[in-house]
Amino acid sequence: MIVKLLGKLIEKTQNSIIVDVQGLGYEVLMPISILQRVGDHLDSEGNIQLIIYHYFQIGPSNGIPVLVGFFNEIERDFFLKFITVSGIGPRAAVKALNRPISEISRAIDQGDFKFLQTLPGIGLQKSKEVVAKLQGKVGKYGLIQDKEVVVRQTQGTTDWQEEALEVLIQLQYKRQEATAMIQRAMGHAPHITTTEALLNEIYKQRIKV
Repeated sequence: MIVKLLGKLIEKTQNSIIVDVQGLGYEVLMPISILQRVGDHLDSEGNIQLIIYHYFQIGPSNGIPVLVGFFNEIERDFFLKFITVSGIGPRAAVKALNRPISEISRAIDQGDFKFLQTLPGIGLQKSKEVVAKLQGKVGKYGLIQDKEVVVRQTQGTTDWQEEALEVLIQLQYKRQEATAMIQRAMGHAPHITTTEALLNEIYKQRIKV
């Protein structure tokens, strides 16, 4: 199973790129919102590093391997949550995610059906299903800032507040700012006991500002 690719960008199409990895060309599908930022992630030699979602598209007589590319694990994590919605497969999700993930996650959290219906392939009924499945579960993705997300490895901690701090740092918040955000959230909702709940509370407080 392919989970990462590092190679030279040799072609860019409307919804995919081709990456040369030691003489092998890999076609990688990408949501438009991510594909538009490819140029920002090339090094001086035209190389690019991608986080990959790898699956097999099963046909009547065979299975075709398909790669979907992202710049970090946080984007891939959102994608994996999005395809848990009934009727939204990987290819449909690639087409649908044509707006920044932060905007889409905010729309889901706020139940903004009008916004969600602007996504390709997402009509009124499907937007309702997306909200029903994911509302309250995607708050941390609304914290993604427009600039590049730098992913750092969590240091194997079992402290869920420390894990939340690491996620916020990954999202480009300064440590001091992230610590203050966590303290405010815990002061407002001291019953929280998980990383996801803490991040969702932080998100809710920020959109009220």
